[in-house]
Amino acid sequence: MDSDENARRKKEWLEQLEREGKLTRNPTEDHKFGLKVLQNTLRREILVSLGSERISFEGIKEKFNLDDHMANFHLNMLEDALYIEKKEEEGKIFYIPTLRGEGYLENVESKK
Repeated sequence: MDSDENARRKKEWLEQLEREGKLTRNPTEDHKFGLKVLQNTLRREILVSLGSERISFEGIKEKFNLDDHMANFHLNMLEDALYIEKKEEEGKIFYIPTLRGEGYLENVESKK
């Protein structure tokens, strides 16, 4: 993806977040919160898995051996930190990385 396309996607994503009221923290607090969320190994593993496949809530519970409460907790943290988002397809909810999540996967996980 070229830099113009990347800039366009980022602009559209930020506008969408603004419309949905998801930009509630100032940039410094947002950055701190994002780092805090990714300090948890399981949340990083979930994000990495979502980078390679679409996974439903039930799939995440099964793959990571989580109960409903723990799966909701970790997914909500990742979603609140804007690393993942829900997408509904064919009546089922799937989780996918956002642009921020993709950036983490590209710039951090791919360097390991």
